[in-house]
Amino acid sequence: MIFNKEFKNAIQNLPGTEKDKLILRLLKRDLDLANRLYFELVSTQSVEDRREILQNNITVATKTMYDHFYSLGYLLMDMRSLSGDITEHVKITKDKYGEISFNLQMLNQVISLNKLHILNTKPQNTHTFCTYVNARAFKILILINALHEDYRIEFKADLKKLGLLISENSLLMKTAIYNGLDVKWLLENEIPTNIVAIHKEIRSNGFLK
Repeated sequence: MIFNKEFKNAIQNLPGTEKDKLILRLLKRDLDLANRLYFELVSTQSVEDRREILQNNITVATKTMYDHFYSLGYLLMDMRSLSGDITEHVKITKDKYGEISFNLQMLNQVISLNKLHILNTKPQNTHTFCTYVNARAFKILILINALHEDYRIEFKADLKKLGLLISENSLLMKTAIYNGLDVKWLLENEIPTNIVAIHKEIRSNGFLK
């Protein structure tokens, strides 16, 4: 819905108490917005505080995934849940830097801890997991590409680590090649300027799914 000027003026001219009631009713229907406003208006936590908490949570969660490994299917479910926590953090804080660092942390820790689990799984049961890793790697590259060039160097080491983890795992590497993910982009921190177009074309051809 497009809010025209007349509608905006009508909202602004509502009596104070009526406007407050309306805002509270709307916030009950949009918890993401409510949580973001709470963080911005009430919470004493800074973005850095929330980053530290989530960073520790990811470390604990990935270790728990490894300790209680059952299958790649269950591991993927846990990763998607953790990814949801990262998404929630970004919605509340608008922390684009954290979105990149947390996704890198999750992938690097999960793959590093579970490399033997991945290799010891029958190839026909690894496709969905490996494709998810590829899709996340693409997302990270796209997010970094959207940042100012000065920030790229800060992710160089973690990008290289992810590239090595993928290239050293035959199943992940095979899936990367199949889905058009050039691991050199990770290893050498050289992201194509048209990475969004590349990703769009790959998906339109039915890959990364």
